[in-house]
Amino acid sequence: MNPRLILAAFIITLGLIIAAVPENTTKQYKLTANQLLDEIKSDMQFISTDEVADMIINKDPSIQLIDVRSPDQFEKFSLPNAINIPLVSILSDEWTDVLDQDVKMNIFYSNGTLDANEAWMITRQLGYENNYVLQGGLNYWAETIMNPKAPKSTSPDDEFAKYDFRKGASAALGGATVSNTGNTSKKSTKPKIKRKKKKKRAAGGC
Repeated sequence: MNPRLILAAFIITLGLIIAAVPENTTKQYKLTANQLLDEIKSDMQFISTDEVADMIINKDPSIQLIDVRSPDQFEKFSLPNAINIPLVSILSDEWTDVLDQDVKMNIFYSNGTLDANEAWMITRQLGYENNYVLQGGLNYWAETIMNPKAPKSTSPDDEFAKYDFRKGASAALGGATVSNTGNTSKKSTKPKIKRKKKKKRAAGGC
């Protein structure tokens, strides 16, 4: 997809968020629109489905999954130990201590990426740290973790390693049972997950 179209879509989304969110009379915005746009373009807010699956399986105490969908959707299905903070309630004082902290890594998710990314943009504009977005949302989670597709026989070893990890994660999280990949020469290993280094936040802002 054309990078300009992607950037334009984010700018339009940002404008819609600003228009839709009730006037903020209690919290000071810490980032300017340009600062927020720079962070959006970097994509550094996204956490891969593989990394989140690994943290869930290993019961990593440092993460907090936050479902920003409606309560009805949350009741029908949610990720393990997630809490529900609907997007419309993201500015509620009830959730300030959860969203504005430096102990846990909050990971927003929704069906896709749009609503979760909106929640991230709002909290970033308020200057909150440690908030991230599940890349691709639940739709991509279902595709990559719960129902992974086997790689082609000519695929490199790291693709088989990723597939084996995802099949194991699927079984551990209640998805399809693990089956043989059909290539016994491939060793089942967890794929290496590289975290992006965060850029230093720009000082100041309004």
